[in-house]
Amino acid sequence: MPLRDLDYVLTKLDWMRAERIWPNGLRYLWTDAFGVVLYVSLYRETGEERWLDQAKWLVGEVDRVLGRPRGYRIGEAPDRGGQYFHYLAMWLFALACLGDHDPAYRAKGIRIARDAHEPFVLPGRGVVWKMEEDLSAPYPGYGLGAMDAFDGYVSYRLLSGRELAGEIAEMREIMERQYRRLDIDQDLGLGMMLWLAHFFPDEEWAKVQREKALAALDFLWVDPPGYFGRASYAREVRIAFANYGASVGLQSWNEWPERVSALNAYFERYRSGDEYDREAITHVMACCSHLPGAFVTESITSEALAT
Repeated sequence: MPLRDLDYVLTKLDWMRAERIWPNGLRYLWTDAFGVVLYVSLYRETGEERWLDQAKWLVGEVDRVLGRPRGYRIGEAPDRGGQYFHYLAMWLFALACLGDHDPAYRAKGIRIARDAHEPFVLPGRGVVWKMEEDLSAPYPGYGLGAMDAFDGYVSYRLLSGRELAGEIAEMREIMERQYRRLDIDQDLGLGMMLWLAHFFPDEEWAKVQREKALAALDFLWVDPPGYFGRASYAREVRIAFANYGASVGLQSWNEWPERVSALNAYFERYRSGDEYDREAITHVMACCSHLPGAFVTESITSEALAT
């Protein structure tokens, strides 16, 4: 069963706020998407309205700082310009989770998806990985994303299979061309693919990618001390937030709980010696590893799973 370590999460949240790391630090779309889902998880665990209020406050802050006429800037820092589709898709998932409790946020997510879809998507070919901040053109030096169609497909369906039917069909067409030959070789990507696949486990793409992801992660496991290496060519490289993403993916399938526990314990004591020791992405994703909550289907109340 997925972890429900509420004490860990509450202690970590208090520490992050006291250190002005999060949510009172710089905005970053990926981290804040995980944060909204974390707040929804806390609401579902405790029934305390303050967590839904926090989630809504955070959405407002992201809109204020990162929101653009179409889509969202990657982050607040000067070197975080442009837009990533996979960040946008994670934000849409967060809005779908919050939308289960306030329909206005589901409607908001549908509007964002419709606005951003056309600039990012090349029908029958792929999804542009990074775009200029105003979505006027692809960001120089970047091509198509390996997983982005899968990201969009899942987030769109969780928002509304009916209202986003055309956009979902375009994502599905790209996926059908990719899923059998797609081989991911990165810890976080493998965890996220496992997580995406668990929403629709009976679909062929999900079956194929689940088996590939588990096999690839098994090869990346280094024990002792207990972590997933970055890639097959860099098993010695260990990144905390990426391992926490792998943990969420594994917990969505109830796979390898002993490895989840081992990596959580290892990264509590491990220090990389770089900026990620204090970056919000590390600690917010640590919370989600200890309380995946709304990330997993048993907590999803959206009717989209049936569409």
